[in-house]
This record gives sequence, structure tokens and C-alpha cells, in this order.
Amino acid sequence: MNGSDGADSWLPASAEAAWGMRERPSRGRKPVLRIDRIVTTAVDLAAREGLDSVSMVRVAKELGTSTMSLYRYVAARDELYLLMQEAAVGPPPPPPPPGTGWRDALLTWATAQRATVHRHPWMLRLPITGPPLTPNSVAWWERGLDALADTPLDDGEQISVIMLIGGFVRHEASVAADLGAAVAASGLDPEEAMRRYVRTVERVADPAHHPRVARFLRSGVLFETGDPDHEFTFGMARILDGVEALVDAHARTSLGDT
Repeated sequence: MNGSDGADSWLPASAEAAWGMRERPSRGRKPVLRIDRIVTTAVDLAAREGLDSVSMVRVAKELGTSTMSLYRYVAARDELYLLMQEAAVGPPPPPPPPGTGWRDALLTWATAQRATVHRHPWMLRLPITGPPLTPNSVAWWERGLDALADTPLDDGEQISVIMLIGGFVRHEASVAADLGAAVAASGLDPEEAMRRYVRTVERVADPAHHPRVARFLRSGVLFETGDPDHEFTFGMARILDGVEALVDAHARTSLGDT
């Protein structure tokens, strides 16, 4: 599988490098850079200044080399993004102990994904351009499917479950990151920022037209100190409840056929 095998097995040069198919340019002077050094520099830059700061020009400047020298390794910024994500994601967690149920296995998988995104929040700004393509991303995909291997779900249902959970993890982390950034930009502590929000909504939302919102704001629930992971835990539990209902429906159907 490489970039010259035709459209049915095409990989960009950066993905070939991730799979160990291409380490350095095949022509020209002896290279003075390595792809891993370029990627590490780009990841460090994104961690310090955000994804928008990452450009071929800026990475070259950080490395003390010319922009053209980077193009000998990475064809475009999109390919650099792919390699940055591969490096930041890393390998998936090890398989759960034998006998672990599919719910616990999926929750562990999702929790590990969330932790990775929290370590590298700039990944939330990466565009989604297609299905998993690099070694680590494919390995994560495999680990998620492993969790469902002993369920009666068919292949299409299994991949739909994986996509549903992956989308939820990304959305929950993105909302949390955006809210955190907004609070930080306001210069207020989180509690005062929330109080300002409540006062604003109370001022503009007429209780006669929005009675449920008004009651919710008066309840004080927004100021309750609780588990910071509550939204993730609650959402995952509801998703897994839905998957369990589907698994149970398959089991009932199977019993009816016997």
C-alpha cells in the first residue's frame, strides 16, 4: 500500500511516512531534518499558540531552516496536520482485562480519547477530512471495535456506535474548551462569569414567555459545585443505554428465531 499503487490504495506522502513507508526524500542533498522533528516542532507550537499559529513558514522559522526544505518532507499544511494528529493521539490504551463487558470497554475507550483531546485541545480545531488513515488512528478504531466484538451488532451497527461515541467525545470536549476560553477571555472567575450570564438572561427573557428558563435560573443549579466530568459521564451513560437497548433487541430477535 503506497502512493504509487493507484487510486484504490493511495496514501499521501505524509501518511506513508506515518506508516514507515517513507522516511526522507529520495533525491537531492542529504537531508538535515527528520519528519519527527518537524512534527514535534509543529505540535509544540500548537500547544503554545494554538493551531492557527502553525504554518509551513512558521514551523520552518522555529526549526531555523527554509520553508522550501520542509516541502521536501511534507507537501502541504494539511499533511502536516495529519502527522501532528498522529503524534498527539498516540497509541490507544491496552485492551481491557479478559471478561470486561462491552459497556465498560467502550467507556474506557471513550474516556481515554477524551483525555487525549484535553491534553491537546488544538486537535479540536483540526478539520475532519476522512476516516482513520494513520497507524495510531486506525489502532484506536480497532480498539473501539474490539469492545463490540462479542455483541450481536452487525458490522454497520458497530461502526455507527464508534462514530456516535467519537462524535460525542469531540463535541463535549469542544464545548468545554470553548466555554473555558470564553471565561478566560472575560477576565472573570468562572462563578462570576456564570452569575453575569444568569443576570443577563433574567434581564432579557420575560418569565411570562420563558417560565421554564426562569425557574431553571432561579433554582441555582448552575452554581452547584459538582463533578467536573458530569456532562461527559451523563452523556456516555445515556449513549451506552441506547446501545444496550439495541443489543437487547438483537438478543430478543435471536431468541425468537430459535
